[in-house]
Amino acid sequence: MLFARSQAEMAEPGRVEFTTTHWSVVLAARDEDAPGGLEALNELCKAYWFPLYAFVRHQGVQAHEAQDLTQEFLATLLRKRDLARVGPEKGRFRSFLLVAMKHFLINEWEKARARPSRPLFQIEQRTIIRDIGLIRT
Repeated sequence: MLFARSQAEMAEPGRVEFTTTHWSVVLAARDEDAPGGLEALNELCKAYWFPLYAFVRHQGVQAHEAQDLTQEFLATLLRKRDLARVGPEKGRFRSFLLVAMKHFLINEWEKARARPSRPLFQIEQRTIIRDIGLIRT
């Protein structure tokens, strides 16, 4: 996987936080053909892959599916050149990423739902039980 963190990092319990946004890196990553653009893009992907993955996992999606969804989200973000729409004057970068990820997950869920032969996201039973309050974590 291109942006994946180690298995040990993915297994770490606890709260996962987004790193502080370095707008110079975000702005440089907008144009991968510009000097330093590709490096900035790589730095962004490394910095935000795991928090996005953790967010997807927190939605109850199993690990392997969350990895795939995170990869596809970042690929889609880059393919659509969505970074061109962000800037410090428009708000927090992490807010942009989380809203974009939520929309991406909804779209993926709707695509999966439209194809009855493919199962929807597989949610772990323990997550469902925890979320409805039958067990404490």
